[in-house]
Amino acid sequence: MPSTPTPPSPSSPSRRKDARRNQQTLLDAAAAVFITSGVEAPVRDIAARAGVGMGTIYRHFPTRADLIIAVYRHQVDACAEAGPALLAASPTPYTALTEWIDLFVDFLVTKHGLAAVLQADNAGFATLHTYFLDRLLPVCETLLTAAKASGEIHLAHPAHPGLPDHPDLPDLTAYALLRGVGNLCIGADSTPGYDARRLVTLLIAGLRTPPT
Repeated sequence: MPSTPTPPSPSSPSRRKDARRNQQTLLDAAAAVFITSGVEAPVRDIAARAGVGMGTIYRHFPTRADLIIAVYRHQVDACAEAGPALLAASPTPYTALTEWIDLFVDFLVTKHGLAAVLQADNAGFATLHTYFLDRLLPVCETLLTAAKASGEIHLAHPAHPGLPDHPDLPDLTAYALLRGVGNLCIGADSTPGYDARRLVTLLIAGLRTPPT
């Protein structure tokens, strides 16, 4: 008599893989809804976009803060993982850097309401900030180093003809670049007429080595 196949246990690799995929679907849906409607968007809108019941969302993320923090980490991970892929696929390291900065700006200007939600939880915000730096700084550093090695950008003064020579100024670091881009993006989603993306584009263009 043939034996009956044993169904996979809840902790089997296939079940765990399905659970991770379902969670990724929820996070992608939540991120898309937050971009258009902010972090106070109804959970039912997220459930509808993900094609699941509201109970599924609450099972994964019991509170709205849990969901927002998970979306933030998910977007940081996506931005970090895009760096090496862009460097491998782009025609030049400078192109990869500019495309990655575009993604970074997208992330910065679409995390509506995150600070307000975490305002009462300073420890949670500090943890996220550390995660942000740990994941994104090495990626930015790799892209900057590759673009400098290719001769496409300069990281130190002097830059373009006509600018004063300051030989004692240190090289531009990945942290300084991310901080600068971040400062340019403040208020981008709430200030009419303010085009942070254009200013960031000008900043990155300013790194380009001038033609000889």
